[in-house]
Amino acid sequence: MASERTHGSGGSEGLELGLFLRARRTQTTPEQVGLTVGGGVRRTPGLRREELATLSGISIDYYVRLERGKETRPSPSVVDALARALQLDDQEHHHLRELAARAARYAPEPPPAPNRTVRPHVHQLLETLRPHPAYVLSRSMEFLASNRSGLALYAGLGDWPAKQRNLARYLFLHPTARALFPDWDNQVRGCVARLRAVAGTAPDAPDLTHLVGELVLKSPDFAKLWERYDVTGRKPAHKTFQHPHVGTITLTAQVMHLEGTPGQRLGVYLAEPGTPDHDALLLLDMAAPQSAQEPAAQDVRDGGRSGPSRGAST
Repeated sequence: MASERTHGSGGSEGLELGLFLRARRTQTTPEQVGLTVGGGVRRTPGLRREELATLSGISIDYYVRLERGKETRPSPSVVDALARALQLDDQEHHHLRELAARAARYAPEPPPAPNRTVRPHVHQLLETLRPHPAYVLSRSMEFLASNRSGLALYAGLGDWPAKQRNLARYLFLHPTARALFPDWDNQVRGCVARLRAVAGTAPDAPDLTHLVGELVLKSPDFAKLWERYDVTGRKPAHKTFQHPHVGTITLTAQVMHLEGTPGQRLGVYLAEPGTPDHDALLLLDMAAPQSAQEPAAQDVRDGGRSGPSRGAST
């Protein structure tokens, strides 16, 4: 039997660990794990607690404590046994390990929201990527900065105040989003999975809790997906937009982490020169109003002399 150790409650981190286990358990069928189901009516969706405990080689009482957030220090062997029993993929297994580690080193004070400042040289990089749309996102998908085509690609996003711009908020609450993405369902599933993965390691962070609280209240679609607790999503290499100004356009997506930042990511959309998609990008970039450019673009023109306060305003 896998090693079990008992400790006190680990606060919200312990609850996150339990919520993840419960979500994966209720979405795993007995047939998936090779169990024979009898003829009786099953009231529990997915696996029962005792079934998962048996498959993992731990006691039912210990597993119940894990799921209820009362046990916060499962050994690595218990974590790995649960991952095998639930048939987690590599990303989900890694997430489970991170949740267990967070629960074990529970800190009572929530971490502050990350700094929103985008460095001047990153703004310069965004400009050099034109006409290809490029932007910088925070860990909670705040739209911190972009070049002209990067903002124009998400039709209507520029109508919102800069501090309201968030790609998750846009996908679920902006009236244009569903029409912009032919595969909107896939887009939002991937979006929620990313937020769930980030929230699992920082469940009390204000930038995440405020956004999630807003979307749960305002979007039934978000609330339903949030309850699934998926932490992996489909990440297609190509993304198609049905843009109201340049028509249908298919682009190659690339996202990379920015070193030395609090979780900021650079996103770029590319198209081969000479193709209709590239021509559409040129049109999009030329047609984007100057006012749609992020305020910090001035930092690029003046060499960044305005300092970080302008970057923080984006």
